[in-house]
Amino acid sequence: MSKSSAQYSQYPQHHPHDHGRAFQRRSAPAAAAAIPLPATDDAYTIVHAGKQVRFGPVVFWIVVGTVVLLGLWSAATATYFAFRDDVLTRLIARQAEMQYAYEDRIAELRAKVDRTTSRQLLDQEQFDQKLDQIMKRQTALESRATALGAMPDVTGSIPRATPQRGDSSQVTPKPSPISDTVIFVAPPDREARLESRAPTVAAPPTNQLAKNQGFDNVLVRLTTSLDQVERRQMAALSAVEEGMDSRMRRMRGVVSDLGLNLANLESAVPRTAMGGPFVPVKLTANAGPFEKQLSRINTTRAEMDRLNRTLALVPYRKPVIGEVEFTSGFGVRSDPFLGRPAMHTGLDFRAATGDPVRVTANGKVVSAGWSGGYGRMIEVDHGNGLSTRYGHLSEINVKVGEIVKIGQVVGLVGSTGRSTGPHLHYETRIEGEAVDPQKFLRAGVRLSAG
Repeated sequence: MSKSSAQYSQYPQHHPHDHGRAFQRRSAPAAAAAIPLPATDDAYTIVHAGKQVRFGPVVFWIVVGTVVLLGLWSAATATYFAFRDDVLTRLIARQAEMQYAYEDRIAELRAKVDRTTSRQLLDQEQFDQKLDQIMKRQTALESRATALGAMPDVTGSIPRATPQRGDSSQVTPKPSPISDTVIFVAPPDREARLESRAPTVAAPPTNQLAKNQGFDNVLVRLTTSLDQVERRQMAALSAVEEGMDSRMRRMRGVVSDLGLNLANLESAVPRTAMGGPFVPVKLTANAGPFEKQLSRINTTRAEMDRLNRTLALVPYRKPVIGEVEFTSGFGVRSDPFLGRPAMHTGLDFRAATGDPVRVTANGKVVSAGWSGGYGRMIEVDHGNGLSTRYGHLSEINVKVGEIVKIGQVVGLVGSTGRSTGPHLHYETRIEGEAVDPQKFLRAGVRLSAG
């Protein structure tokens, strides 16, 4: 309340009667409301129920300020309650948005974990498949190595291992492909290869990559080792096949050079006791190069065995052991007793009395005893018109009708009959006609060269 507002209660002192009348006129309203009274020293007076209350300016403004603050607080409170629903709605929407964002983040992490787990399971499945293929391949290579080890032709046909640089001592050849098989080291535990399915954010992604690369390196090393074993096995097979093909060509060439009929020779081979049901050789539909080559080698070996049995009837070996030295060759020569030209139907091998004489092919003894100028002589029939004679013997160790084998000692060197000293007179005959034995001996040298 200001000073100007106090004028409603001020009355002049020099009109006492008017003052009393005015007071009486306003006494009734004053009982219901406070009427300020004039102040003499800038104070504010409030009359209430006949009482005067004077306020100083400081208290007055404090009261006014309090009333203003209460009014502002009332207005703010009214505004708050008026707009409370909007505030709560926005607050709830904010909380829901945060919750949705959190749930989306969790769903994203779960999806990431699921993808990582799926990728790990896929990698494990691929690793297991590759490992199974390697194990199957190793098993196949081991069976191949067993087949190679059972082949007598493999020994000496294995290519030499290439020594590493700086290692001059490792120059010995590998004895067999069996020793080249891979010793498989079991891989790490499969369960250990799976990472935890919990979303570990702190784990760097390079760890799994390093593990995968480590497993891939193991598979690459195993595959490389198996490749090397397979190459060595194929090289061994190729060497065996080439050697057998070369020997087959030489054997057929020898028969052709000697002017012999291979079919007739084969028909003269005595049959041994054997038999069984006929089971044709078949290759499976998924047979690889190794199996096909091994089948060809087995077929070639069977044919070569048949040729070996046939050539066992051909006298192309030496009748005496040691260096061959001829004292007289086949053909026309000067007779050692008469000094006149004469036909020499064999070869004279230099030897000492008592040296063993060996039969040069399988056959049957058809003559064993004294025979004119031959002295003690043995004749062996090899079938198909082939026969050999061994003359000037000092001793005969077989009898007529006896079956003899290649290299069997049939007598001892001597100088019986028409002879000037100890030596062996050796003849080869076809259909009873003497032929040069050197032709057969050269064929033997050619066969033994392989």
